[in-house]
Amino acid sequence: MNIPPEFLMKPENPVGIVGYGAYVPRYRLPATEVSRVWTNGLGGTPVTEKAVAGLDEDVITMSIEASRNALARAGIDPRLIRAVWVGSESHPYAVKPSSTIVAESIGAAPNIQAADWEFACKAGSEAIQAAIGMVGSKMAGYALSIGMDTAQGRPGDALEYTAASGGAAYLIGPADESLAVFQGSYSFVTDTPDFWRRADQFYPSHGDRFTGEPAYFSHTLAAGQALMEMTGTTAKDYTWAVFHQPNVKFPSRAAQLLGFTDAQIQHGLLAGEVGNVYAGSSLLGLTATLDAAEPGDRILMVSYGSGAGSDAFDILVTDHITERKDKAPRTRSYIERRTEVDYALYTRYRGKLKV
Repeated sequence: MNIPPEFLMKPENPVGIVGYGAYVPRYRLPATEVSRVWTNGLGGTPVTEKAVAGLDEDVITMSIEASRNALARAGIDPRLIRAVWVGSESHPYAVKPSSTIVAESIGAAPNIQAADWEFACKAGSEAIQAAIGMVGSKMAGYALSIGMDTAQGRPGDALEYTAASGGAAYLIGPADESLAVFQGSYSFVTDTPDFWRRADQFYPSHGDRFTGEPAYFSHTLAAGQALMEMTGTTAKDYTWAVFHQPNVKFPSRAAQLLGFTDAQIQHGLLAGEVGNVYAGSSLLGLTATLDAAEPGDRILMVSYGSGAGSDAFDILVTDHITERKDKAPRTRSYIERRTEVDYALYTRYRGKLKV
């Protein structure tokens, strides 16, 4: 691709992940239920099931849970955090930040900077990049970045099979305290109309023919290839890889095209079990990968956001991972904790009946 090496984003002061935490609601809607209602059980299903937020859950409550898990792993006083950022495309309020409520609830307020981030499914990774810059410049000792969604899907639309709830939180801090250190990152962005929702609409729309090649694959592959070119690496140099997961097939194909094996993406590929958690997709996959990682493991993570863009990260796991991973619930424990619901209960929980 011949990307100039100065395009690699790397802070002057080393920065890493001091703590991380996941959250996935317990309720699960089988894809076969969606198919039963809308296609009479005919046709394939892109995932096995998806996680569904309960009546008392939204982006804010789930962000608080994930953040508490991140803080438990980090073991720091929340009052030391200088920024709390929540990336999502389903904030509960159109005008009122999610981030201030999260900050207050975890004990980080009031001496902080707080903001809500948007960029479809890469809002969370976008917040992580900003946190790397803030901590790397020493403007802040710690910054909390969250990717969380109660993703929306129009009843009967293809998105309804996969649009799920959940996500992850990452406490970014100095490298010497980190359980994984950022070696560099890169962003690739274009204006590609593959997915959108206007302010006065309940549900998003998608440009079917733009969704795959010109959108997801073009950006995911470009970001991944450019990062590896600038760092002088190939797929063989990484222990693990994590990609955005709109379904099961897309990340598997992207991994193959970049030279990764099925074994390298096995821990981060959660779409089949919990669906597409949008802003938390690649971030949730990274939590599951960190749960399985050992010191010295190297991870490539590439997010994707419709509209469109990708953020790619090169991450090196440190010795701190051994002592910290079990200080909070592992991602797999949330996945295995499940209560199945039918389409009627799902309709009630997600407010699908518009009066």
